[in-house]
Amino acid sequence: EEKDLNKAVNVIHGQIFGVSTNINIAIVGVGLVGGTLINQILNSKADVLKRRNINLNIFAVANSTKVLLESKGISQSWREDLQTKAFENYTINDIIGYAKENHLENLIAVDNTAALSFIKNYIPLVENGFDLVSSNKIANTVDFNFYKDLRKVLQSNERKYLYETNVGAGLPLLDTIKLLHHSGENITKIKGVFSGSLSYLFNNYSLQDKNISEVLLDAVDKGYTEPDPREDLSGNDVARKLLILARELDLENEFEDVDIKNLIPKHLREGDVEHFLTRLNEMDQEYHEIKSNQEPDHVLRYIGELSGDLTQSKGNLAVKLVSVPIDSSLGQVKGSDSIFEIYTESYGEQPLVIQGAGAGAEVTARGVFGDILRLTEKAF
Repeated sequence: EEKDLNKAVNVIHGQIFGVSTNINIAIVGVGLVGGTLINQILNSKADVLKRRNINLNIFAVANSTKVLLESKGISQSWREDLQTKAFENYTINDIIGYAKENHLENLIAVDNTAALSFIKNYIPLVENGFDLVSSNKIANTVDFNFYKDLRKVLQSNERKYLYETNVGAGLPLLDTIKLLHHSGENITKIKGVFSGSLSYLFNNYSLQDKNISEVLLDAVDKGYTEPDPREDLSGNDVARKLLILARELDLENEFEDVDIKNLIPKHLREGDVEHFLTRLNEMDQEYHEIKSNQEPDHVLRYIGELSGDLTQSKGNLAVKLVSVPIDSSLGQVKGSDSIFEIYTESYGEQPLVIQGAGAGAEVTARGVFGDILRLTEKAF
């Protein structure tokens, strides 16, 4: 169509004359993950251009209030430029309109926020030619109707939505599950340690002669938990990741279907974080009893488990604290690693195990970068 003439000429010239393919990227969210991702792309830009003849062009960077727009790409001074050259009070239409005005092709929008409000922009972005990459889990864990509607719009517009980092940070978990499921493999159960912070907590508590409050404070001090550790201890984050896996298997579960073991005693769930941290020792006796009542050579693990007849419309989803043999795959996890056991008919009682660093800005950003590079494979 005439409105696509300039974009089409750019693409055709690139193919005929061997000019590099431009991949134009808009990144929303510049916190730990978003900022790390931007720097990773800028530092790898020359190498990607040399090896693959692909020019990664970040034309938009935005936080919750400002957007920096540069058609030729941002520079290493992007943080300063975001403060001094950015437009304030933007909407997603400003980014979409800028891409159209500058005839930018091969568009990718990256959501590194943790905001419920931003996912409303996904469908307009797709309808205006953007593929999506997201470390934000919310779009995959809100009500199932939105989940289905987004995928219908993606299909009708021939766009992709990649979110490998939603579960397991940089681990190749979702890709593996999708490949197994789409090839007709019957996945019968998935379970594992989904949270890096809670992995660190129980890996250390199980082996050390310390109170749970001491180990938890150590995890907070080292930055393994959220500033308010109750966000981790509530189990909601693990539940969201478990729900994403269920929906990858075409199950229609909602968040309310997840049976969650909240690790926080009821009387400590309310109030501000400072007050909570001063009362951590009130958890010690309960967890001492749980630890002491284990069988010999067993350790505690906080896991997510998807089970039941997964050929039906819904599965059984549970987030729970369990005791496992120390020599089992779950029992031998160290540090803040995540681990996932995937049980299938073909593998029988021996699960496929995926294990590694399941948290951290560097590995999460690298996983988002990997999704961006996957999308470049379908570029013109």
